[in-house]
Amino acid sequence: MIVDFSTFILFFSLFVSSANAKPTLSISPKTLNRSGDSVGIQWSNVDSPSDLDWLGIYSPPDSPHDHFIGYKFLNASPTWQSGSGAISLPLTNLRSNYTFRIFRWTQSEINPKHKDHDQNPLPGTKHLLAESEEVGFGSGGVGFPEQIHLAFEDKVNRMQVTFVAGDGEERFVRYGEAKDALANSAAARGIRYEREHMCDAPANSTVGWRDPGWIFHTVMKNLNGGVRYYYQVGSDSKGWSEIHSFIARDVYSEETIAFMFGDMGCATPYTTFIRTQDESISTVKWILRDIEALGDKPALVSHIGDISYARGYSWVWDEFFAQIEPIASRVPYHVCIGNHEYDFPSQPWKPDWATYGNDGGGECGVPYGLKFNMPGNSSEPTGTKAPPTRNLYYSYDMGSVHFLYISTETNFLKGGSQYEFVKRDLESVNREKTPFVVVQGHRPMYTTSNEVRDAMIRQKMVEHLEPLFVENNVTLALWGHVHRYERFCPIRNNTCGKQWRGSPVHLVIGMGGQDWQPIWTPRPNHPGLPIFPQPEQSMYRTGEFGYTRLVANKEKLTVSFVGNHDGEVHDTVEMLASGEVISGRKNDPVKTVPSSATLVGKSESNVTWYVTGAGLLVMGVLLGFVAGFFTRGKKGSSSDNRWIQVKNEET
Repeated sequence: MIVDFSTFILFFSLFVSSANAKPTLSISPKTLNRSGDSVGIQWSNVDSPSDLDWLGIYSPPDSPHDHFIGYKFLNASPTWQSGSGAISLPLTNLRSNYTFRIFRWTQSEINPKHKDHDQNPLPGTKHLLAESEEVGFGSGGVGFPEQIHLAFEDKVNRMQVTFVAGDGEERFVRYGEAKDALANSAAARGIRYEREHMCDAPANSTVGWRDPGWIFHTVMKNLNGGVRYYYQVGSDSKGWSEIHSFIARDVYSEETIAFMFGDMGCATPYTTFIRTQDESISTVKWILRDIEALGDKPALVSHIGDISYARGYSWVWDEFFAQIEPIASRVPYHVCIGNHEYDFPSQPWKPDWATYGNDGGGECGVPYGLKFNMPGNSSEPTGTKAPPTRNLYYSYDMGSVHFLYISTETNFLKGGSQYEFVKRDLESVNREKTPFVVVQGHRPMYTTSNEVRDAMIRQKMVEHLEPLFVENNVTLALWGHVHRYERFCPIRNNTCGKQWRGSPVHLVIGMGGQDWQPIWTPRPNHPGLPIFPQPEQSMYRTGEFGYTRLVANKEKLTVSFVGNHDGEVHDTVEMLASGEVISGRKNDPVKTVPSSATLVGKSESNVTWYVTGAGLLVMGVLLGFVAGFFTRGKKGSSSDNRWIQVKNEET
């Protein structure tokens, strides 16, 4: 009887102890090596678990409860209802440690006024249940160089490299033609920006601001064209990056390969204050596949505005650069400015007819201007404490193509400094060396989406910039901003021409990752009905995510649209040096080969990527609103360049 009573007391004590146990939160490991490494997070003893219980992610560790960088609900773990669970979370090096906290949030505490960018309520922090120890990036974490990205320089035999570290001590690049012989070196210049340089919230608020670290920039010089170079950045005292490689630009090469898109953003492994772009993962994946298939052929990436979508939450820039480093450390990563890098209430150039708002989240172009180094020296004062905005307009040659980048967010009207640069640049192109000219900017000159807010901006672009494009025989104009792919006929003043000479081909390529998409323009006089006729100028359009691939030599420039859902080509257009434009035809057969196969050992001039038009992609047109989001293709030109229009109302 005494034994039975003792056993009862023991079990009762264990029951009471278990019932009164506090929630615990643990992490493993406590030290990570570099960005992308994962930490395991485990919790237990969460009493009466709710699907509103959540895990806050904090860096630096002493951040106030409502200053998280992101969060995940505990129901992400399949065992959450037991009060215990575990998740694995990849972390990006923010040059400070992380910690994690579990909170209880109830339905009655949902604050309809405390919302994220998508108008979803942000979780409450009233009831803290548990907090973890810190996790960091090792003894070299703060000083370790990361976010490495390349860019062309004004001189053909040079390559710029930019990276980030946590302190301003001297760093270097060392490089050479063999991995084990990095005999050349150059010192890197370190710069940084401060919270006071931001011009509005959230960028200058305690919620949005995080220390951006030091941005280092240097140049690798005297490169031999077409040769693979190996390089690494860092220092003996703070550590060196892994060894990367690139193919130097070759002034004698006639071949051009580029991967081009806009509006990509980045993905984060957590929910944060703003929408992030999961589709960007596929865009990066397929481009990386294509780059790896190139072997020793040089290439470049062109990202035409709306780069990271940080919009004032500075750590999103870190997430973006960590995501693109596998690409940007191998090929030059070129950019132009978009509304989400720049626009702010007091921006210097803001005519009454324009729709510039606060899309930059108070960054006023500062992170964009300092984290990238493009050729040239264009800049505009911000009118605030911020340094001048850089990387606005510039140009360079690669192979048979002259590339020109412009800013649609700053003054582009006749008489301004940008207009004069564009005019001089286009007039000075050597068409014997580079028979094709490609212009890129963010907001489109042409689109059939229902972007009515930008109508006046488009009108001014047609009035001021299009004459320069026409007079100087621009081959191709690429635009972002609208998160779709659309290809136009050779066009001038909204009228189809017979060839690209005098009527550039325009493409909207803002389908890199951002998932908010406008509808197409509805049928006139029926704005409330989901009927979206495709204008005759629009040869192909789709809501598919992806990127474009440009391949050129002196005879032909080909642009192909690669879709993210399968990594295959879904549209193509060819522009011959003679001026002829050969459009991908609706009834061309499908070529079921990997879309990168023609990049290996063959010139684009010898291989055409055949595609099916939308008639094969959409096997039966759906009625109603959904129809506006399906792909629509049109037949291309006949042999005498007459554009054959297809009756193709989207009903």
